[in-house]
Amino acid sequence: MKTNLFRTLRRLGFLFLAATAPVAMGGTNWIAPAHAEEAALKGGTLRVALLSDMTNYDPQQFSTVNFHLVKNLYDSLIEYTAEGEAVPSLATAWQIAPDNTSVTVTLRDDVTFHSGAKLTSADVAATLAKAADPKRGKNVYATMSIVKDWTTPDANTVTINFKAPVPLRQITDLLQFTIPIEAAGIDTVETVPAGTGAYMLDSRAVGQGLTLKANPNYWRKGQPIAEKVDFTIFSEDASASAALESDAVDLIYGGTSRSAVRLKDAGYQMVRGPGPLVMVFRINSTRAPFTNAKFRQAFNYLMDREGMLRVGYAGLGEVVALPWAPASPAFNAAYTEEFAYNIDKAKELIAASGLTPAEMSNWKMLVWGNDEPSVVLSQILQSALAEVGINIELDVRQGAEYTEAQLAGDYDTTFGAVGNVQKFPSRVATNSIYRGVKNPVLKDPHPHADYVAAIAQVNTTSGPDEAVKASYDNLNRVLVNDAFAIPTNSYDTGLIVASPKLGGLSLDIDNLFVARTVGFQ
Repeated sequence: MKTNLFRTLRRLGFLFLAATAPVAMGGTNWIAPAHAEEAALKGGTLRVALLSDMTNYDPQQFSTVNFHLVKNLYDSLIEYTAEGEAVPSLATAWQIAPDNTSVTVTLRDDVTFHSGAKLTSADVAATLAKAADPKRGKNVYATMSIVKDWTTPDANTVTINFKAPVPLRQITDLLQFTIPIEAAGIDTVETVPAGTGAYMLDSRAVGQGLTLKANPNYWRKGQPIAEKVDFTIFSEDASASAALESDAVDLIYGGTSRSAVRLKDAGYQMVRGPGPLVMVFRINSTRAPFTNAKFRQAFNYLMDREGMLRVGYAGLGEVVALPWAPASPAFNAAYTEEFAYNIDKAKELIAASGLTPAEMSNWKMLVWGNDEPSVVLSQILQSALAEVGINIELDVRQGAEYTEAQLAGDYDTTFGAVGNVQKFPSRVATNSIYRGVKNPVLKDPHPHADYVAAIAQVNTTSGPDEAVKASYDNLNRVLVNDAFAIPTNSYDTGLIVASPKLGGLSLDIDNLFVARTVGFQ
């Protein structure tokens, strides 16, 4: 499907004005502490608008389309405050060995799964075994690369042993990413939730929405506040906004930045969390013409990142040329300047590739039609490509049709967000395009050995700060040289825009939606 960038930009022209409006930072509350106003909040049915359907109930999938469910159906071993401090959740304590080669976790003894079964170390062990399996571990598998094995000395204790000394933040990242699944429900978790969370599945209508009901035996006293949470899927952001403005829903989760800015100015609450995503142009480097490194490297300079952030996200976020949020220890602002939009440099690399015009244009860009920013970014890049003589079509797909192609790696290129960009750098490998093994796009063996080695170096480098920094610098240089994924900007995933009648709104460190603290004023 051919599209016209400038026609679209004219249609969205108001966005340039919206991007200049002052934007106040919303709440970035950590999910665990009780809110001061909780005592005054009332229960009821919380009505939430979404823009896309879920894929499954497996928390190890950890796809953005599941972010409204993960921390409502499940709990993690530990959590982070908005400032990145590790605090207890299902684990009451964790003891890291002096040589950083193991961590011993103590579990709460008053937690039950939705089935009524008690949480024990056997469930955590089964969860770790699933995560460590390349076929079942999904987006958690890469995080388990540091783990050697584990033991369960008793029902409330798990000791995780590492292959080598592991940095402190990488250990707590692992614990925060470990979301216990009931052992008896692991084989069916994609279709039947098996968690300890504040809410339980009540009903689901595929493509329309689902309803959660309060867990009557939830271990956090006084939570959840709302008795039910109704999620409704809207095909367009504008429709979700209209539903909020007409009081048909109470809250929008995961709407666009542009709508959030407009609705905030109209008096609605806007909550921004501490865990942004980074938008990445994903390249299938196993397919021609992208097997050519010079051709891929040209895309580092073909991204009008400033324009993409302004038009696609109303200016909410940061321009980046690496897959890190500014809070990441691997973030390096110099790369943003080095790889700024530069058509001349792109042309030099294209010429050096030796590809013919026909070869360079023989591919399509897969586009998530439900996500307006993805559409806009794709159109901006399509225009830049035309400027250097590369004319390609946009393959726009909606809903599950796009999700299935993206998760299976069945595309030439596509824009897609990545998470964990504010945590330990090797956590980026939890995202499908950055996986070092079992990569659904690049397959095995991984075609970029330097990248796999760079991730391994980050995972095994500890000691002097200079050595750690050198491992980050090496990874960054490999990323731009291999150029199988080209970051453009960070942005606020999981934005909450809510009615003024709601209180207790918050997002967790990954910007996952947390409903248990939300109630009515």
